[in-house]
Amino acid sequence: MKLDREWCRHAIVEHDRPLLFVNFAHLGRKAAVRDGSGSYEFSNNAKCFGQKVSFAGKKRGFTKLFGRISYYLPQKRTGGVMRRFVIGFVLFSVLLFAIIFTLTNSPSEVVASGKSNADSLTEACIKEGKINDSFDIAKMGDMSDYDPSNPVIPKGDTIKIGLVMPFSGPAASIGDTWFLLWQWVAHDYNQRGGIRVNGKLKKVEIVKADNRSNLDQTRSACERMMLQEKVDFLAGSESTPNTKVLQEIAGRYKKIAVNCAAHTDELMDSKHFNRYTFMTVYSSNQVGESLAYYYGQIRKKEKKFYILCQDYSWGRAVADSFKQGLKKFHPEAEIVGEDYHALFLTDFAPYMSKIKASGAEVIVTGDWRPDVFNLIKQARQFNIQIPIAGRDLENPVLLSELGLEQGKNLVSMTSYNASNPVFQSEQQKNFHKIWTNLSRNKWKSQPYNNNMFEYPEQILGRVLNQVYWFFSVLERAGTTDPEKIISLWENDRYMTLNGKVLLMRACDHRVVQDVAAVEIVPPEEQKTAYNIPPYRWFDDICFAGPAHIIPAGMVPPWMDQKLDRCAGKNYLGD
Repeated sequence: MKLDREWCRHAIVEHDRPLLFVNFAHLGRKAAVRDGSGSYEFSNNAKCFGQKVSFAGKKRGFTKLFGRISYYLPQKRTGGVMRRFVIGFVLFSVLLFAIIFTLTNSPSEVVASGKSNADSLTEACIKEGKINDSFDIAKMGDMSDYDPSNPVIPKGDTIKIGLVMPFSGPAASIGDTWFLLWQWVAHDYNQRGGIRVNGKLKKVEIVKADNRSNLDQTRSACERMMLQEKVDFLAGSESTPNTKVLQEIAGRYKKIAVNCAAHTDELMDSKHFNRYTFMTVYSSNQVGESLAYYYGQIRKKEKKFYILCQDYSWGRAVADSFKQGLKKFHPEAEIVGEDYHALFLTDFAPYMSKIKASGAEVIVTGDWRPDVFNLIKQARQFNIQIPIAGRDLENPVLLSELGLEQGKNLVSMTSYNASNPVFQSEQQKNFHKIWTNLSRNKWKSQPYNNNMFEYPEQILGRVLNQVYWFFSVLERAGTTDPEKIISLWENDRYMTLNGKVLLMRACDHRVVQDVAAVEIVPPEEQKTAYNIPPYRWFDDICFAGPAHIIPAGMVPPWMDQKLDRCAGKNYLGD
């Protein structure tokens, strides 16, 4: 059999060994076959003439692809030129595609296009049908007699929830607010007959545990809830240090704790995580990154920022996350000042002077009340009219104190909004009507007879969503057994009364959710949010206007990869 180009090409291709080109070099009685990645020799003997060709191994990928292409191209000089052109064209195309893919998948481009991790968690869960339970107004009990100043507290064999919050001292308004909301949901379920536990219907009892915003008081309050009140669950608390105590005690007594008020990431890191605690609130990293996202990807104007936060773990976590967010979403921006103040500060004058001198275009804060009230009011008193961005600033009490003119130029990060405008379903409109009929006509006693509690949306709405979710889990579990509740709540997806989906990430028990940046606007502009008559929240104060939804994939809650349960998982916990 004649050893020539065509025979060798045929034999080699048949053996799945395509060549980029073939050279024959008659070295005595040997011929060399080369494919561009090395030379392979075979003797001019039976192996060759018997059509047996041995190779070190089969080539794959681009080598195989180019070999197949070259098989159909002309040979000799013309073929060589064509082969080199084809190879160059393919390599150039691959490189160009890689460059385009990188550019179009930068954070800013992903945000604009709505692709990939910019998809809304709510939209994705609805599309995939991955929702385990939803709020259903048709199941609500009769709320006509609900008055938080004179609550109906069931006694006897009840499901007991210890609410560990400040009910006295400078932060008492926080405890009053959270009690109103937990008691509302408990009253709703009690009016339905209660929750069936191990086959028996039981009413739900909310037990106040005043921690006075003090670490030692928090510890004694939690111990009292466990040892004296014999509660089934703990809920709270308003600060990171106090919530660490709550989590530690819940873990020690193996009781489920619902963190419904403290947002710092470290609460669920590898050092502090325990499987008995579930964090239902947005996290500190989401506050800072969401505000950076808003200014870098939505507003795209201001570039000079002054950070002023409370001097403890929460405030510093918000500041750090904002700086990280600027690197990701607003790299041309700069921090022109950064300060941290003591908790419950009443005199912000020294900071106001520094802010004025800095040339800042926006003040960024993570403060909670009363500090945030004092900060904003004193900034306006010093004639600092630049925007102030924080979280949960859509507070009617604060905005009433500021007045129409001073209440402008505020941006609030929130986890309530699921859409813009707010009211998207008849269910939501009906719930709004039930609430406002009570708040306007029945709640006549302090502290619930002011405009802070007029509407069940915004700040109140996000807490209501969390509490209804927990009650849904408890109802579906049919038990207070912590192990069964843990098993059910992990990876649970719940649709809230305003159509938003909450996902409980299994590995670290943190809620994953879309968030929003809400602009605070005067009454004539509030129709962008309040899309039912009279098309404004209030006649005489600024309040929530346009809401810019920020997908969970863009600013997910931080995950500690050092926590073994989370190692190697994505932001959804998969």
